[in-house]
Amino acid sequence: MSKIPLYRILVILAGIMGADGVILAAVAAHQSDATRLLPASSMLLFHATAVLAAVALAERGVVSARGALAAAFGFVVASALFAGDLTLRHFAGHSLFPLAAPTGGTLLIASWLVLAVAAAWPRRG
Repeated sequence: MSKIPLYRILVILAGIMGADGVILAAVAAHQSDATRLLPASSMLLFHATAVLAAVALAERGVVSARGALAAAFGFVVASALFAGDLTLRHFAGHSLFPLAAPTGGTLLIASWLVLAVAAAWPRRG
């Protein structure tokens, strides 16, 4: 039962990511020269769905719960780094911190690999 609050937190974060992704897409559609906002929007929208999928797979026992939770939290943090950096560059003219977007992208790749291992790794029980 201790996993349930974490799942709920992840679903809430996925909802926020999805909403932010739609907002950034709308801003990009109505502003000229908003090329950085489209990839930021896409990363948030794609990975909000990935968070929901990881939670659903863990709840159904298809993947190890620990691996799925690690991947899902990785998707949240990495998407925030990637999208946050691009969005800050657009609106403020500077980066979140040096290499924030590439760090987020690398963490996204690692999170996908963690999810793959969670599906392949034998589960106890």
